[in-house]
Amino acid sequence: MPSKQEKLRRKELIKTIKIDESELPISFLNLAKLLNYLDEQLPIKGCDDTPSMTIDYLKGKNLDTKKIITWLNEYGGYCDCEVLANVEDAWEKELEEYL
Repeated sequence: MPSKQEKLRRKELIKTIKIDESELPISFLNLAKLLNYLDEQLPIKGCDDTPSMTIDYLKGKNLDTKKIITWLNEYGGYCDCEVLANVEDAWEKELEEYL
């Protein structure tokens, strides 16, 4: 898992780069929908320290689960609560219009 310093470095790097959404494994709209889903479900079900709800959501939407999970891991999303916290934080600027 990346250190706080590494997370901050990644966040700052993202701010300086114009993102081509087509190069990402998930669109910003679908990512925002995933985050909204987790925001609703985590208080009800809790986090079991796995990305189980994330995987179920992605499979239910017929998205490339393996590729997206690998990408989420790169941003500290190793379990459902980390996807919600770390990934949303890393992509906050790009997701503004969707959240």
